[in-house]
Amino acid sequence: MDNYAVFRTPQTINYGRKVFEKVGEETAAKGKKALIISDEVMDSLGYVSECRTFLSNEKVESAIYLGVMSEPTDVYVAEALEIFKRENCDVVISLGGGSCIDTAKAIAVLATNGGYIGDYMGARRLADTAPIAHISIPTTAGTGSEATDATIITNTTNDVKMMIKQPAFMPDVAIVDPLLTVSSPKSITAATGVDALSHAIEAYLSRLAQPMTDMLALSAIEKIVSNLKVAFTDGENIDAREKMALGSLQAGMAFTNASVCLVHGMSRPIGALFHVPHGISNAMLLPAVLEFSKDSCMERLADLARIFQPDSSNLSVEEAAELTVNEVKKICVELEIPNLKGWGIDREEFKKVSRKMAEDALASGSPNNNPKVPTKQEIEELYEVCYEYQFSLDNAVKN
Repeated sequence: MDNYAVFRTPQTINYGRKVFEKVGEETAAKGKKALIISDEVMDSLGYVSECRTFLSNEKVESAIYLGVMSEPTDVYVAEALEIFKRENCDVVISLGGGSCIDTAKAIAVLATNGGYIGDYMGARRLADTAPIAHISIPTTAGTGSEATDATIITNTTNDVKMMIKQPAFMPDVAIVDPLLTVSSPKSITAATGVDALSHAIEAYLSRLAQPMTDMLALSAIEKIVSNLKVAFTDGENIDAREKMALGSLQAGMAFTNASVCLVHGMSRPIGALFHVPHGISNAMLLPAVLEFSKDSCMERLADLARIFQPDSSNLSVEEAAELTVNEVKKICVELEIPNLKGWGIDREEFKKVSRKMAEDALASGSPNNNPKVPTKQEIEELYEVCYEYQFSLDNAVKN
């Protein structure tokens, strides 16, 4: 760590069962009319209607945008921003998974700063004007986006997932109610759960890790490892859902301050070009990337072994690091994570774009935070390894 570190979080975090009811009170303190950014699934579950009722009880008007149907794109941002302006809204609420939250982050910034969302990538343009207030309500335990100052928006012109990170994108308020995650099906629980695990592990291994992020990352890993399989197999287990929601939140706070690494850098191009959900693509890559990075972060991986197996203190550093990688593989098997081939991605199409994906991964900046910083060729080789990767203990990447 350098001589100092910066740690950012939302101004207010409401966490616990039934805190969804706080949305009216929190929004009334920020504005008079809210644009709720959500999706058709959340609407069909009644969450959008419930949210509007909570707002109405506090005399807050609302409009809705339900167009988020996949990972967020610049099209969704443009559509939602038009409604925000037309309806004269002065606060934005995100209600849903990371896609809804990331879309709302873009609206909050563009509403006061203007321009195209891609202008803000790589800090080419800074959000100098304070954004519109943003109340973030996650309905999955995975992205941690409710507590991060980054948004990922796909440029539909060139199929690039734009990773945009500036303090202005941090939500003002996070409302984390584990009861909202009970509706998540097994596939979403698995995808978002491994996403959260990836966030926490990468935050702990990152070259930008610091004591505050270490504390949160380790706590998040412990909660996720202990509860993800339970939440996956028994979605009605509220205790497991609650701990997963808290683990995801802690992982979000950790990685927004320590950054993610190679897994996320490689994951975004897969999502942009082949429309693989973000959490699944992270899971597809995580074990192989850990094997690639292992020699450069042996002691930190060994630290994690004690979370996976508390009785592993007698192992050597090398053995403990290997145990961690193997335990991550087991999680992928238990959650039925497919490899890229199993997802249905055509090998030839994948090969055709591997160079572009490697270039896009490096351009995101995330691989530079990895314990072992890869070359473009090494990333291309890792993509090839991951295409037919088998999450078995005898499968290893040779460094």
